[in-house]
Parts: sequence; structure tokens; C-alpha cells
Amino acid sequence: MGIPVFILAGLLVHVVFLASIFDIYFSSPLVHGMTPQQTPLPPPARRLVLFVADGLRADSLFELNSNNTPQAPYLRAILENNGSWGISHTRVPTESRPGHVALIAGFYEDVSAVAKGWKENPVEFDSVFNESKYTWSWGSPDILPMFAKGATGDHVYTFCYTAESEDFGAQDAAELDTWVFDHVKSFFNSSRSNQTLFSALNEEKVVLFLHLLGIDTNGHAHRPYSKEYKENIRKVDEGVKEVVSVLESFYGNDGKTAYILTSDHGMTDWGSHGAGHPSETLTPLIAWGAGVNYPQKVTSQLFEDNFLKGISRSFNYVKMRMLLFAQADIAPLMASLIGVPFPLNSVGTLPLEYLNNTDHFKAESMFTNAVQVLEQFKVTKHMVKKKNVSLNNNYCCTVPLSDSEQINFLKKARLYIQQQKYNEAVSESTGPLYGFTFLGMIIAFFLLIQTSPWTYYVYCLLPVPVWYAVCFIYLKNCKFHLMCVVFSFFYRSTLTVGLLVFAGWPVITQLWVQAKRTTLIWTLLCVLLAVFPLMPVVGRESNIPLVIAAGLTTLLISCFSLASFSRGEYKYQSKEDLKVYLYQMFSIALSTYVVSSTHNSLKNKQGLPIFNQIISWMTLAFSSALPLLSPTLLFQRLFSILLSLMATYLLLSTGYEALFPLVLSGLLLAWIQMEQEALQHYGLSLKPKLAVFNFAYATDITQFRQLHLDDIRRSFFFVFFIVTAFFGTGNIASVNSFDPASVYCFLTVFSPFMMGGLLLLKVVIPFVLVSCAFEAVQVTTQLSSKSLFLIVLVISDIMALVSCFSQLFLLGKFAFSVLSPPCSISHYVLVMSLTIFMMLMNGLAQLLTTKRLELSRRTKHHST
Repeated sequence: MGIPVFILAGLLVHVVFLASIFDIYFSSPLVHGMTPQQTPLPPPARRLVLFVADGLRADSLFELNSNNTPQAPYLRAILENNGSWGISHTRVPTESRPGHVALIAGFYEDVSAVAKGWKENPVEFDSVFNESKYTWSWGSPDILPMFAKGATGDHVYTFCYTAESEDFGAQDAAELDTWVFDHVKSFFNSSRSNQTLFSALNEEKVVLFLHLLGIDTNGHAHRPYSKEYKENIRKVDEGVKEVVSVLESFYGNDGKTAYILTSDHGMTDWGSHGAGHPSETLTPLIAWGAGVNYPQKVTSQLFEDNFLKGISRSFNYVKMRMLLFAQADIAPLMASLIGVPFPLNSVGTLPLEYLNNTDHFKAESMFTNAVQVLEQFKVTKHMVKKKNVSLNNNYCCTVPLSDSEQINFLKKARLYIQQQKYNEAVSESTGPLYGFTFLGMIIAFFLLIQTSPWTYYVYCLLPVPVWYAVCFIYLKNCKFHLMCVVFSFFYRSTLTVGLLVFAGWPVITQLWVQAKRTTLIWTLLCVLLAVFPLMPVVGRESNIPLVIAAGLTTLLISCFSLASFSRGEYKYQSKEDLKVYLYQMFSIALSTYVVSSTHNSLKNKQGLPIFNQIISWMTLAFSSALPLLSPTLLFQRLFSILLSLMATYLLLSTGYEALFPLVLSGLLLAWIQMEQEALQHYGLSLKPKLAVFNFAYATDITQFRQLHLDDIRRSFFFVFFIVTAFFGTGNIASVNSFDPASVYCFLTVFSPFMMGGLLLLKVVIPFVLVSCAFEAVQVTTQLSSKSLFLIVLVISDIMALVSCFSQLFLLGKFAFSVLSPPCSISHYVLVMSLTIFMMLMNGLAQLLTTKRLELSRRTKHHST
């Protein structure tokens, strides 16, 4: 089998393995065909106003300022005198769309929505808005349309500002919230002269939704502890006060308006969200108005969670109604307050402590809540029976909730209500609720197994020939470091241990005897690179001076290299080659200036300078082509690749990570030299000196030598460096909750796909450096690409299995989320993705190292 066919087969197999995870787990959890359920008693409120302060942390709202004054005095007065308050617990991923879906629809988002930028509906779903008589909403074009799109009929209206308004570099992002408040007030003022609108606003079951994005935008741009973030909270507090005043005046203080203020997610100290830190998952909830309980005074209340201790000190005399209730519980609360059917796919539990109503109403509401969840159970069970007719029909009977048991449960709960035994009815309706949810998960699991679509047969049978083909490879000398690589998925610091062991490799193998200088450089760079996994993940702290220092260091190294490339064996062959190198140095200098200038401009709230933006995009566009204009001599081509990629990487850096490619590249160059020395140590080297080695004249594959035991170590070194390239400055959570400041040199207006693409480019750049270095190792040591590729695949596949089993058995983690789902799916996906990346990077590295573009040169013609 030739190399291209072999690579294609390996790529196809791993693409199938990767696709299997998305096919099995990343599918919609929703079922359809349920009967709507609503409480039969009159609701306490005619209308509901929902304020969602996007990106508002619980502690930022509830804790007192340094001078013991409240950050939001109006809302503080509400929870002390008029309403109930608590902490809502969001689920990962802590992003805007999933948070709003949980709040308004009562279920946790189908993760396949991430492929559409969290904007469109992969599957249509029901919501409180859809069940309302009318809903009017104001705010972001990223959030509002998704609830109008899935609504039946024409009763959900949206008023959005332009997408260009969501600018992280704007002078004052609080203007987004001011826009919402102003338009709401204008809307109600104008409705007095519009009889149709006036009548609609006075109907029952009306919802008003105010999406307030300014806090989130200021948090991204300036961090949650900044004056801009805190000032935005104060403006929201004032805006809420004004809107409440307008509404109460419009409705004549009829006491039929319920208010809820909450947030879709929080934010880390460094201005990001998406992962599972308490600062991201704990959000505030304040409810007041019609049907909502009044505050309850207590002598004290203490919370064990360290993140909540500051809140407990601020509110040790006003009882928190519910500690850490689920975000999806807010949807049934809103439905109960205005008397609309519970959203059909809601999995929330009605928080009774927030209701100010009779025991009869509470019992009926809980009964409705339970029946609504039971409806989902019945539909799911019917789907299971329908799709499993060819299997043992006794399967469905094993589910411990038969039809007769469902009927008995409903009759018993209804009898308690008729006998006015409301507490017993509530207890009867609540107990099975969690069981139904759990059973639904079990049913979903068995549904995936027993329906068995054809793709599942591929996933099960494909590994058999693959493992049969590769089982002869023995990896006994990689056990320790293999575990280091696997555990680095969970603990980045394990990479430090591996790098420190790497530092001693020349001593163990006696290589230091014949290459003392290279050994010293190797050891120092291993120790230096080992520091990076101990640093905080990228994005936690911005440090632009370090980025500037990285740029200046690169220029300094370039000057020394230029001196080397101008004499002796490294000498450039033409002036054109020298011009390319000088242009790359100029790009580094220009990128360094752009980073400094851009962040100073944003700090002064002057926005992104158009000149800087143009330079950034031009640098990105030309950086990939410039190495192809440089000589194909080993060190000259590798250094040209580093300079081109470094120019782009600087533009995407915000702190210490800007130094990472420099240290990594230095270690990789030392690795190339050490491997050459290792070949000479075993008497296998037939290649010329590295200084004059030319990628364009690599030895033909037919002349490649047989595998040696050291080749397994070389393959593992490659895998280890690939993993280090990813986890050296971040982790899975930091990718999910990246800092938008990384892309501010390119754009500041929110664009999820554009920003995500730039983030992916930043992640890929270290991969390219490692792959190019490994290409040099491969050709200079005359190592067969086919054999090498097979070893790398085996190591990667073993890592995938070990990562799952170590998560399951050694670490004992069972987290049901996108970031850490059962059996460490996220880590399995990462390993499979890295494997595919390594295959693709291998081809890219060959292109970058061996190919050269010849510019048209003006030649002189001499007369004969």
C-alpha cells in the first residue's frame, strides 16, 4: 500500500471514529407530540416581565461594594422588602443561547446548536413565549429571533439593535442596555395612541422580555471587576427601576404584574464564559410582584460554597428562598405565575418557595408540573416500543413505571387535592419527577443501543481490522510518558513532569558525551518549556508588555540568525532570499506595534484603529505564503516558517502565551539536532550535516532504512510535543471560554464564527511548528513515513482508550455536560481530533518544508 492510500485510509478510519461520538451523543434530546398541561386555577399575574442581564455574576450583583453600599440599590431594596431571591445554577456550556433556552423553554440545549453559532434552532421547541398570548422582546439579534422562529402563530414580536452594535471596543457597551430601556419606554408611550396595541398589552398571559447584553460585553472587554462592568450594573438597576415605574403607571398599579430578573450565565475573573467555574455557573435570581413570596427575615445563614460566602455576609438577614436551584426551574415558575401551559419539553421543577399563593394552587401547580414531565416519558416510551418491535417485547415491561402505575400515581395525587391534603399531593407530585428524568436518560441510552442504525455497525466493526493491522507494535518504553500525556488532559501540570524527564534523556542515553553543547541547550529549553503548563490558562490575565517582549525577542533572535545566514554554510544564495527574510522581520516589528497600539486604543475607549485592522488581516493573509519564498535549506526554511507564524500569533496573543512558540521552536530545533546525534550514536547516519541539508532533495522512500527501537521513541516525542502544543497554554475549558481580547487586533464586533476561526488558527500554529520539526526529523533520520505514521496512530488510539478508562475508573468522574460528558467523551473527541490534525499537519508540513515558489526574476541578456 502506497503512502497516499495509507494516509487516506488512516484518515478515513479516524474521521469515522470521531463522527461516531457526534452521531451518538450530539443529537437532539427532544421528543414531540405531548399534550400541553396548565394549572386549572386562576393565575396570580396577568403579565410577566423578564429581565435577563447577560453575563451578570451572582456575587457581582449581591455583594456590597468596598464602602458597604449596594451595587444595585433598587434591586437590593426589592429583595429586602418586596420579593424573593436566590442563586440559579446554569449548566455547561455557559453560553448565551443555552442559558436562555433553559430559562425560557425549561430544557438544556441540544449541543448540536454549537455548529450554528448558538443562533438558529436545530430542532423547533416550545417555550413560555410560545405559550403566551403575546410576547414583546427587546435586545440582541443573536438571542431574540430564535424564540420567535419556533413560535406558532404571529404573537412573538422582537425589536433588535444591529449586530454591529455588539462591539467589544465600543466607548460604552452599556448603551446596548440603554437602547433597550429607551425603546421599551417609547413603546409603551406610543401604545396609548394605538388602540390595537393598547388592547393587546392589556390582555392576560402577556410576557415582556428585556435582554440586556451590555454587562456581558463590558465584562469581555474590561473584566468583571472593572469600573465599566460595575457601572453597567448600576445603569441596569436604574433602567429596571424606570421600566417598572412606566409599567405600573401604564397598568394603573393593578398589582397583576410579576417581575423576574436573572442572568443566562456568569463570567470568570478574566472576562470569559463557557466552562463550569462557579463564577460562570452561579447567576442571580430576584422575583417580585404578583404571586411572588415576600422576603423572610432570618438571624443568619451561612453557605459552605466558598464562592457564596461573600454573598452570605451581605445577606445574612434575608433568607435565600432556594439555594442553587436549576436554571430550567425558572420556566415553570414563569408559566405558573401567568397561567400558561408549561413548555412541552421542560424538565424544570416548580420552585414552590417563590410562590405566594394558596396550598391548593401550589398542589395543582406541582401536579401539572409532574403530568407535563410524565407526558414526555409516555411519548419517549412509545417511541422505544415502536422502534423495537423486532426485539424482545418484554423490554418495555422492564421499565419500572408501567401504564397502570402511571394511572395510580395520577389518581392518588388528584385524590389528595380533592381531600385538601395539599402537602401530600405536593409530595406525591415531586418524588417521581426526578425519577422520570432519570428514567428518561436511561431510555435514551437504550434507544441508542437497540434501534441500532447502520452507522453503529460501522463504529463497532471498524476497529477489528484496524487493531488487527497494528497490534504487532510494542510500546513498552513509552508507558510512563504515555500516562503523562493522558493525564495532561485532566491536569496540565503532568506535562511539566514529562518535560523534566525529557531534560534528562541525553544523560540516560549517553548522548551528552558527544553533543555536550546541544545537550545543555536541550536541557535548559525543556526546563523552560516545563514552566508553561504551570501557568494559568490563556485568557485569565492580559499582559500586553509580555507580548511586546516576545515580539522584541523574536526580532533580536532574527538579527543573530541573519548574521549566521549571511556567512559560511548557511549563506543565502540570492538577494531575493534576503529580501524575504527582511520582510518577515518587518512583519514581526509591525505586529508588535499593532498589538501595543490596538490595546492602548481600546484601553482609552477609542475603538480598533482601521489601520491596525488592515495590517492584521494583511499579515494573516500573507504569512502562510512567505515561507514558500524562502530557501529550502533546513534551518533557513524552519526559521522562515517560525517568523511567518509568529507574526500572526503575536496579533492573537494577550499575555505570556506569546513566548510559547519561541521556546517550543527552540526545543524543537534542539530535538532535530539531538536526533541526528542519536543516529550517529547508533552508527546509522548516512546524511550530510544539518547545516547544508535541503528539504527539496530528501532521500527517496525506497532508500529508507528499517525501523529501529528508537523510532518508537521519536514517534512518541512527536505525540508528546503535539499535546504540549495544545495544553501548554490552555485546556479544553479555555478553548470553550476563550477571551475575546485575543482577536481584538482583527475585529471587536461580536461574530462567533469569525472569532472562533481566529481562535482555531491560534491553536493550530504550535501544531504546525511541531509538525514541521517532525518532518525534519523524519527526513534527516531517513525514517519511513508509512512506518512512522502507523506508530503515531497506535499511540494516539491507545491514548484515546486510556483517557476514557482513566476518567471512568481512576478519576471516577461522571459529569454530564459538553465539556466532560460520560466516559470522558470530550477527551476522546480531543484525542481523535488530534490524530486527524496530525495527519493533516503531516501533509501541510511537507508542503511548507519542501515546496518553493519562484518569483519572476528579471534576467540580463548579453549580446554574443
